Amino acid sequence: MANREDFLGRIRKALGRAPDEAPECRQPERLFSPLGPVLPPIPPEAVVGKFEEELQKVAGCAYRAATTEDLDAILRKITTERATKLAVLTRHPLLSQLRLADRLWSWGISTATWPQEGFGQGHSEPARDFRERLFAAEVGITGVEFVLAESGSLVLTSQTEGSQLASLAPPVHIALYRRSQALATLEEVLAHLPIPCEPDSPWPGRSVVFVTGPSRTADIEQILIRGVHGPKEVHAILVEEACLS
Repeated sequence: MANREDFLGRIRKALGRAPDEAPECRQPERLFSPLGPVLPPIPPEAVVGKFEEELQKVAGCAYRAATTEDLDAILRKITTERATKLAVLTRHPLLSQLRLADRLWSWGISTATWPQEGFGQGHSEPARDFRERLFAAEVGITGVEFVLAESGSLVLTSQTEGSQLASLAPPVHIALYRRSQALATLEEVLAHLPIPCEPDSPWPGRSVVFVTGPSRTADIEQILIRGVHGPKEVHAILVEEACLS
């Protein structure tokens, strides 16, 4: 049986070291140095285009609304083609700013909006009523916290949306975002998420959801099926600043 020195000698030989050569002293910062970027960097001016490209790769649909007329045309096309009678909206401020519920109502579409209430009131009567209507709606409309360019993902938090079921229960999910919400990498998203650093700090947005295209699974006989446990369609609309003036 080989003794300890024989064993270490074979290791030194395999590493190409002399028998009496001391092992390299590696500094902790070298052992745990941060990894470099895995994907090629995305220039700031290309972030939105990259997001749209990646979203389309996962069967999502991307639009740009430069004016309120553009936004109306996009929304009317989506809702008309899906024969929408009921749409559910989250409490995201962008939807209120665009007066989206009023727009839909003027087109003959009923709406339900997550109640503007504080954390801890999710079991109130308005919240229960909203959840019931979620599963009857043809379309769910949300804002986003961010859109992630490198994977074509939508990032939603319960803090901003109120209920993320609007992105999951209806068969069609429409997400609206602004150019300033488009980030290139997952690292940027994680750095910007509104999560407190102090463990005892309250955080009403306890849930973060990453939506990457329509729901899909191939668990049964490796056959790809969409919409089994989420929407069959995902539409992302870039709302330019002119729409908000």
